[in-house]
Amino acid sequence: MRASPTPVDDLRPVPAVGVVCFRGSEVLLIRRGTPPKQGEWSLPGGRVEPGEPVREAALRELEEETGVEAELIDLIDVVDAIFHNRIGDLITRHYVLIDFVAVWLAGEPVAGDDAADARFFHLSEVGSLAMWDETLRVIDAAAARLGLEREGAE
Repeated sequence: MRASPTPVDDLRPVPAVGVVCFRGSEVLLIRRGTPPKQGEWSLPGGRVEPGEPVREAALRELEEETGVEAELIDLIDVVDAIFHNRIGDLITRHYVLIDFVAVWLAGEPVAGDDAADARFFHLSEVGSLAMWDETLRVIDAAAARLGLEREGAE
């Protein structure tokens, strides 16, 4: 009998940040250039460095991945991103994603760091993009916080 999925012995959850950055009714997304979820659209973000406050990490990651500057408005959610190997019997990564909503201040998106692409999408386009369902849920929650709504959102 196969045991339930177990993590690698030294695997620990990794704190990471994500930013749902709005410019009017457009949201900034990056196309992931590396695993996990390579090729999918996602929120700009990444790991929190030792000693770095999460809000500073969010703004740093946003700038590194997109070249965009923004003002953080509020915390939206904390999401576990747990990834398994191909056969599903081993946890390979566990990120604790701390997601913020932000409002664009300056800069046009340019893919940087590990992003393959970066651009603003109108909220009405977001539902048709290849992305993790949790990313879409967080975008909807962030939009609601700003009084925006994605067409087709529940």
